Parts: sequence; structure tokens; C-alpha cells
Amino acid sequence: MALPREYLDQPCSMVRALEIVGERWSLLIIRDAFFGIRRFTDFSSHLGIPRAVLTERLEFLVSEDVLARTPGSGRRFEYELTAKGLDLWPVVRSLTEWGDAHYAPQGPRRVFTHADCGGQPDATRRCSRCGETVPVAAMLMEPGPGMVASPKADPISAALAERRPLLQPVEP
Repeated sequence: MALPREYLDQPCSMVRALEIVGERWSLLIIRDAFFGIRRFTDFSSHLGIPRAVLTERLEFLVSEDVLARTPGSGRRFEYELTAKGLDLWPVVRSLTEWGDAHYAPQGPRRVFTHADCGGQPDATRRCSRCGETVPVAAMLMEPGPGMVASPKADPISAALAERRPLLQPVEP
């Protein structure tokens, strides 16, 4: 039985936020959007998400102004984070750090660095080296010690295993 999306009897900001991004596919779509995935087929192949679920999740995130649907190549659309979506970076980063600390015995799969100085921004985007608040677009994603060859040999997974700027569209 599916859980309800809305919790009308709980007037709480955290509940409102969970109504938008609390479903697991939503956070993974948002994570992949930070990594530069923009096309429906790329989300689908990288996440292994059923097409109907992906369609519903993307439409919902667009309706909530977390993602924007923009013209892509041909008659296709692409999805990119809005300002509201970009504000979710600390959430994505904190959950990643928590997962790395508790479930990554070989170390983090990905390391995020400040493109300008090479320091490591924390979840609040403060750089460990220069002290600046680093915009997400000025961060690089690099393979960390826990990065192992993906059992998926798809071009998206391969592109995400390389050093690359965040938010830059993935071109498989």
C-alpha cells in the first residue's frame, strides 16, 4: 500500500519538505541533476527507475519548481535545477557525507573540490582551503577512494566516474 504524499495533520516545515523530496526517487533524481544528468533517458538508464515513475516524479518536481523543463535537442526536453532546486545542495551533500561515514568502508565514492583552489567544501559549501562559500557550479566531482568500477557499463555511469564539474550537462 502506497503511503500518502501529504500529511495534512502535521503543520511542520520538515513535513512540507518531505512531501516534496522525501520519496527516494526524488532525491536520487535531484542528486543526478547536480551531477549533470538532464535527459529523461539518461535519468532512466542511470537510476534504473521505471519510466512511469520517472515521468511522474519529473512532472511533480517541475510543478514544485525544483526542476525546470527546458528545450533540448530535437523535440526532447531536458531538466535542470532551479534556484529552489539548487538550495537542496546542502541536503544532498549532508546525506552523502552521512552515507560515506557509515556505509562506505573504502571511503567516499566521490569527493567534491573547489575548482579554484582544490579545497574541499563542506555541506554548507565553505571551502576548507580558502574559506570561501563555493557556489555549486564552482565545484568539481572527483572519484574518491571508494569508487569502484560500476557493474553498469552504461555511458552515464562512466561519465560520472570521471572528474567533472557539477551541474555541467553529461554528454555520454
